[in-house]
Amino acid sequence: MQILLAATVVVPLLGALAALLPAPPGLKGRNPDQAVLRHGVTVTGAVLALSVALAAGFDHDHPARMQATTDISWIPALGIRIHLGVDGVSLPLLVLTALLTFLSALYSYFKMPAGPSPKAFVALILVLEAGTLASFAVLDLMLFFLAFEMVLIPMYFLIARWGGEGRERAAWRFILYTLLGSVVMLLGLLLIGIKGGTFDMVALATDNGSGLSHTTQIVAVLAIGIGLAVKAPMWPFHSWLPDAHTAAPTVGSVLLAGVLLKMGTYGFVRIVLPIAPGGAHTFAPYLAAFAVVGILYGSLACLALARRGAKGDLKRLIAYSSVGHMGFVLLGIATLTPTGVNGALFANIAHGLITGLLFFLVGAIKDRHGTSDLDALSGATGAALYGRAPRLGGLLAFGAVASLGLPGLAGFWGEMLAMLGSFHPADGLSRPAYLVYMALAGFGTLLTAAYMLVVVRRVCMGGDGDGRPGGAPALTDVQTYEFAAWTPLVALTVLAGLWPAALLGLTDPAVQQLLRGGN
Repeated sequence: MQILLAATVVVPLLGALAALLPAPPGLKGRNPDQAVLRHGVTVTGAVLALSVALAAGFDHDHPARMQATTDISWIPALGIRIHLGVDGVSLPLLVLTALLTFLSALYSYFKMPAGPSPKAFVALILVLEAGTLASFAVLDLMLFFLAFEMVLIPMYFLIARWGGEGRERAAWRFILYTLLGSVVMLLGLLLIGIKGGTFDMVALATDNGSGLSHTTQIVAVLAIGIGLAVKAPMWPFHSWLPDAHTAAPTVGSVLLAGVLLKMGTYGFVRIVLPIAPGGAHTFAPYLAAFAVVGILYGSLACLALARRGAKGDLKRLIAYSSVGHMGFVLLGIATLTPTGVNGALFANIAHGLITGLLFFLVGAIKDRHGTSDLDALSGATGAALYGRAPRLGGLLAFGAVASLGLPGLAGFWGEMLAMLGSFHPADGLSRPAYLVYMALAGFGTLLTAAYMLVVVRRVCMGGDGDGRPGGAPALTDVQTYEFAAWTPLVALTVLAGLWPAALLGLTDPAVQQLLRGGN
C-alpha cells in the first residue's frame, strides 16, 4: 500500500521525463507523434491501475485512518517532511484524477489538438497529473503548497499553446489570478506552521486548533481561504474561469473542471476545517453567502448565454455552470456539519464526472460543426443532434439532466445534502441566515434546470424543433474511441446516483473525525 501511493504520485513525473526522450526504434509506430501519444495513454493507464489497486487494498472498515503512509524527513531545518497518506476524503479524488487523466490521454491519442509538439503536450499532461495527485496525497503544508503550485505551469502552457481563440489572454489571466491567490495562501500556511510548531497536517488536525490563538486562526483562514477560493472558484474570484475554459483545448477543459477546481475545495476540508476550526466558524456565514451568490450568478449568466441572439458560447456556458455547481460544494463546507461536508465531497466527485463528460461532448460538437456558438448550433442548419447524430444528442441530454441534479444520477445527492446541511447548520451559526441560503440555493437548482433544458432544446432539436434541419448533411455520430472515453463517466454518474452509499461510506467517518479533530 505504501509503495502504491508513492508510485501513483511519482510514475507520472517519470513518464513526463520519458515522453521528452526519443522513442525506441521498435515503438515509433506509423509516425513520430504516435509513439509519444501512445506513451501518454500507457503511463496514465498505469497510474489509473495503481490508483484502483490502492482503492482495492484500502481498509474500508477504517476510512478515517490515514493509510499507505510515507513519512520521511526532507528539510530538517524547517521541519518539512515528505509525508503521504490517503483516507476516505482523498481516495475518491485520487481515483477521479487518475481516471479523467487517462480518458483525456486516450481521447488525445485519436484527437490530438492542433498545436506544437505532441511530446510537450504529453509531458505537460503527466506533470499536471502528478501535481494534482500529490495535492490530494501529501500531508505536509509546504508540500501541499508546492503541489498546489505545480499544476499551474502545465495548465498555462496547455491553454496558451494548444488553446483556441483568445488563448494567450486566457492563459495569462489564469496564471495571474491563481499565483496571486497562492502568494496570500502561502502566508497563511506559514503562519499556521510557525505558530503551531509543525507543518504536519495530521498533527495539526489532531490538535484541532488548540495550539493556535483565535486571532491567529482568523488571519490564517482569511489568507488560506483567499488562495483556495480562487482555485475553487468562488464568486467573486471566478472571473478567470470562463476565459480559461473557452480557450482551452477539450482535454484541458476536462482536467481544469474535473480535477483542478477540486483542489481548492479539498483544501478547505483538509486544512481549514480541522486545523483552524475557530477561524472557520467565524468566516463560515460569509463563505455560505458568497457560495449562494455564486450559485445564482452562475445560473443567471448561463441563462443569459443560452437565450436566442446572445451569441453565447456553449463551452463558456458550461464554465459558468461550474461556478454555480462549485457554489453548492462551498455551501456544504460552510455548514460545518458532517451532512454538509459529505454533500460537498460528493458534489465534488459528481461535478468532475458530469462536467468532464459535458466538456468532452462540447469539444466533439465543436469539432464536427466547426463552432460552439449556440446561435449557430441552433439555427435552421445547425446541430439538431437528435436528427443528425442521435447518440451524440442523447449523451448531451444525459449530461444536461445529470448536471441539473435529476434524482437517480450523481448530481442530485451532493446538492441535496448541501442544502440539508444548511437546514441544520453547526452550533453557533445563525439558522435563519442558513435557511435563507438554503432557499436561494434551491431556487438556483430551478435556474439550472431552466438553462440546461434550453441548451438541450436548442442544440439537440435545432431551430425548427423537429430534429430534421432541411438539407443539412448528417453529422458523424459518436465514434468508437469517443465511446471508450465517455462510457466510464456515464456509468459512474449512474452508479453514484443509484448507490451513493459507496462514496458516502468512505467520506463520512473521515469527515466526522476531521470536524472533531483526530488523526
